[in-house]
Amino acid sequence: MTFRALIALAEGIDDLQTVTLIDVLRRAQVEVVVASVEGRRMLTCARGTRLTCDAMLVDVLAQPFDLIALAGGDVGAQHLAAHQPLQQLIKDQSAAGRLFAGIAEAPAVALQAFGVLRQRRMTCLPSASHQLSGCTFVDQPVVVDGNCITAQGSAAALTFALTLVEQLCGKASRAAVAAQLSV
Repeated sequence: MTFRALIALAEGIDDLQTVTLIDVLRRAQVEVVVASVEGRRMLTCARGTRLTCDAMLVDVLAQPFDLIALAGGDVGAQHLAAHQPLQQLIKDQSAAGRLFAGIAEAPAVALQAFGVLRQRRMTCLPSASHQLSGCTFVDQPVVVDGNCITAQGSAAALTFALTLVEQLCGKASRAAVAAQLSV
């Protein structure tokens, strides 16, 4: 079975988190669609890395995804949070019991704004945790609460991505990808 993941990107998204998510999921043979919420496919990350997205988010809204993941970066997370079609997509993903995830600022800024963290255990960049309400902040690198997976920051990006692989594809796939990376 082929799993599909959507990684929604915005201008100012974190470079390391984004590329790690894309790379690790693709190593696990997950079909990854990288989609821009901006008016263009070419985006500049927080530290100057330029990425070309596969699609515009508005063009893939009707497609089903097994996972929707959001990288952090202060500016990028704010852009994601402000995008109404992404908000509805994440709400629908959560309600359907399918996986959704965020790292660093994305949980506290975007997922919090979308209303999908209520009554959940979750984590985010500790310096952004003051923005949370209605959920329980857990000071751990990665937290899984049902279909919601969250992580603290760039230092946790590889563990986060491997956890996403495990949640989608199972422990054997996680172990195989980790072995490729010598983790």
